[in-house]
Amino acid sequence: MIYIHSPASLRHDPRALSPDHPDNPSRLVAIEAAVDTADFDDLDRREAPAARPRDLLRVHCDDHVAFIRNLCRSGGGQIDQDTYVGEASYAAALHAAGGACELVRMLMAGVSDAGFCALRPAGHHAERDRAMGFCLFNNMATAVELAIAELGAQRVMVIDWDVHHGNGTAEIFRHRPDVLFCDIHQAGLFPGTGAFADGGSGPGRGYTVNLPVPAGSDEEVWLSLLEHVIVPIGLEYRPDLVLISAGFDAHESDPLGQCRLQSSSFGRLACHVRELGAAVDAPVGAILEGGYDPTALAESTVATMFALQGRGAAESAAPDPLITPRVASHLGYRWTL
Repeated sequence: MIYIHSPASLRHDPRALSPDHPDNPSRLVAIEAAVDTADFDDLDRREAPAARPRDLLRVHCDDHVAFIRNLCRSGGGQIDQDTYVGEASYAAALHAAGGACELVRMLMAGVSDAGFCALRPAGHHAERDRAMGFCLFNNMATAVELAIAELGAQRVMVIDWDVHHGNGTAEIFRHRPDVLFCDIHQAGLFPGTGAFADGGSGPGRGYTVNLPVPAGSDEEVWLSLLEHVIVPIGLEYRPDLVLISAGFDAHESDPLGQCRLQSSSFGRLACHVRELGAAVDAPVGAILEGGYDPTALAESTVATMFALQGRGAAESAAPDPLITPRVASHLGYRWTL
């Protein structure tokens, strides 16, 4: 299994301008310590390279990339009420996007059938021309575009299980059928997007699958939606590559969400995704997004990595009696549910 990390991630620290900021280096310190002590089989550790300009510019406009670069070079500052950068943040963002690209290169080359990117800042809120929600560049979208443009992927499936909706990734790909974007998230949280009825636009209609869940939703709800909605759609879509936007802020201990998953829950989710990948003969990679209780984040990361490496079997959950039929009513024109 591939594990991609970078010391640049530790140098991005919004606390210089926002002392209580939840996205700080302690998140990666906790993950690295947990990975170091976990009993992984043949973990292939790689240091993330910086993203190439052409990789970023497939996803972001030149003005946005220049804005982040120049703001950081000038010493940093506040972009919005949640998003801060310092001098080292541009390099961290380049390596976060570059690490996601490197993971995809290795997966598509057959180096491994699974991998995890433990890098920050996260990316799934970043839009084509705007940083937001702690995210500077959209790491996931950058990696997906690379897979399609250069690595031979014709269809890529993105599963976002961060407690917040991945609005940036959704918007970047909303018009396209070559990227299937599936997102389970808590309804009503930042950024306020991701309604059931939003299924994409134009040629991409039906290829955005939004699954908002109520605050307080537990493992049974999340597993049910993954097993009975996302996996069947994935089996029908048959992607060449499956990528997880692996946020862990749906954990019961997380300060920014109100769902009730446990650390082990993410391993159970990952087992389903691993088995989906095996069924369609596609590698599976996970790219870190949120998760703001360091202990819960580290435990959940290790549980996910163990599952992607092959430990454990997918456990079945009952179909959710309310959400599953509602999703089917919105997406039945495209998928067999």
